[in-house]
Amino acid sequence: MAEHADLISEMSYLEKLNTEERLKLARKRRSQQLKKWSQREKDLTYMNKRKRPDGNQNDTVKVKNNNNNNNNKNGYKVHFVSSVMLLEAATRNDIYEVRRLLMLGVSPDSTNEDGLTALHQCCIDNCEEMMRLLIEFRANVNAKDSEQWTPLHAAATCGHLNLIKLLIENNADLLAVNADGNMPYDICEDEQTLDYIEAEMAKRGITQELIDQIRVKTENQMLFDMKELVQNRCDINLKDEQGATPVWKK
Repeated sequence: MAEHADLISEMSYLEKLNTEERLKLARKRRSQQLKKWSQREKDLTYMNKRKRPDGNQNDTVKVKNNNNNNNNKNGYKVHFVSSVMLLEAATRNDIYEVRRLLMLGVSPDSTNEDGLTALHQCCIDNCEEMMRLLIEFRANVNAKDSEQWTPLHAAATCGHLNLIKLLIENNADLLAVNADGNMPYDICEDEQTLDYIEAEMAKRGITQELIDQIRVKTENQMLFDMKELVQNRCDINLKDEQGATPVWKK
């Protein structure tokens, strides 16, 4: 966790940046987060192939095995939860395994602890075949992770035009707003990809006025909620499970 002094220093630095510079910094940091997550998933894939010392992990189920040929001296074998298996298979772009799990009824919208789905993953890794498979099984193209990023946000920041076309063809929300207040076109640096996104927005009659309205929709809702709390004489200093109050969140 960052030290208090570091946070104060960073706040001072951010205050000196203009809007464009802040946007570039936010885009860079999120891109780094996505890359770190992708690498972490690949590392977990490797670790999952190694023998586990026990079966008490949150993402596993331990079942009795009566087979005398079982290599586990405790007579147990570890079975991973199907949703975890799906995400792991998507991380290594195993089309066959993902299809098998989907046909068994595993949700294509299974998420990891950061809210990322298999569709987010293939947008990061530029796996068009995987995306087509997930969409075939009705994956939510507008699924949001913990930072409110949709697959379209991920594909846009990575500049994967082929995936962006496929997402938009399947009703991806061009005006989805992430936690930083950015829409997919805001975080797209590739000129050709940006031109395509903006052309699709124009084709749908999306105006700057509409963009501005949607961008502040969340803030307006938060303001409305705060007014209701005050009018109903609720304790606005009440902390949630993370220790945050409504005033702090606002």
